[in-house]
Amino acid sequence: MPVDQDKLMDFLGRFVGDLGATMAAGSVVIGDRLGLYRSLSEKPSRPEELAERTGTAARYVEEWLRGQAASGYVMYDESSGRYSMTEEQTFALTDPDGAVFVPGAFQLALATLRAEPAITAAFKDGAGFGWHEHDEGVFSGCERFFRPGYSANLVPEWLPALDGVVAKLESGARVADLGCGHGASTILMAQAFPASTFVGSDYHDESIDAAGKRAASSDVAERTSFEVATAQDFGGGPYDLVTTFDSLHDMGDPGRAAHHIRESLREDGTWMIVEPFAGDTVSDNLNPVGRVYYSFSTFLCVPNALSQEGGYSLGAQAGEAAIGRLCKEAGFTRFSRVAETPFNIVYEARP
Repeated sequence: MPVDQDKLMDFLGRFVGDLGATMAAGSVVIGDRLGLYRSLSEKPSRPEELAERTGTAARYVEEWLRGQAASGYVMYDESSGRYSMTEEQTFALTDPDGAVFVPGAFQLALATLRAEPAITAAFKDGAGFGWHEHDEGVFSGCERFFRPGYSANLVPEWLPALDGVVAKLESGARVADLGCGHGASTILMAQAFPASTFVGSDYHDESIDAAGKRAASSDVAERTSFEVATAQDFGGGPYDLVTTFDSLHDMGDPGRAAHHIRESLREDGTWMIVEPFAGDTVSDNLNPVGRVYYSFSTFLCVPNALSQEGGYSLGAQAGEAAIGRLCKEAGFTRFSRVAETPFNIVYEARP
């Protein structure tokens, strides 16, 4: 059949945008690591001025700035030849503790793509590829990607949305944070609730080492501990609160994990489940956020789950119905969506 030229041009337009975004990822990471964004946000500059302040080579900076302006990540004034940043660009590109930090996401994406040969092979043989097998940038990039959202929402919005949980944390509760990675979520809770104790766990030993060091530097080491363990075999209960932050869908046997969480909770305990924002059907997720999560899931979540005992993968776009069924089958009698952001949904499960 003949090709519809208008439809072809629409498709090629999408391709050009995607190719530019793919290459821009490396430029964003460079801008973050070399302090180019931070310096530019402080003062509009010509390329040579920015290069002098940041100790970089002017010709490289010139080309970088041109690409950034074409991407809409910085502004260009033709009359003066200077580049600058808006308040919004500065907010998203220079503050790792803000609600959104774009460089962390691109750092995660670049490091994830380094596993392409292994993931291609996994497509053929169906084998898994564990989290621990990825480039180190995946672990640090993941924290830099998710921590800003946790910092902005966990204490002020998500925990208060749970029935009676804040009161328990304020009076002194025992909390298990499963799949804690570098401990960002664990430490945020420990800082906010000094009367409570927190146990973070992850199967990745290098992440647990990093979490312990982060806790020590954050002055919460006396009330936090970290252990190498999976969600199916962590110990130390009973707990008042168990949390899983963007990790349930990565597990190879989420059903067994849910059962173990149920057994590890007090009868009046709570499981807080934070998962990527997703609808219940594929069609619900055919949007920009779904595209991001399906793409990451293909490289990270599904391969990791298939590498583990159980060999079952929810995927990053599992949706509320799938999470609810898992909780019901594990013996939870109450399940509800209690909060959401553009990137996450928070669920509450009770015995």
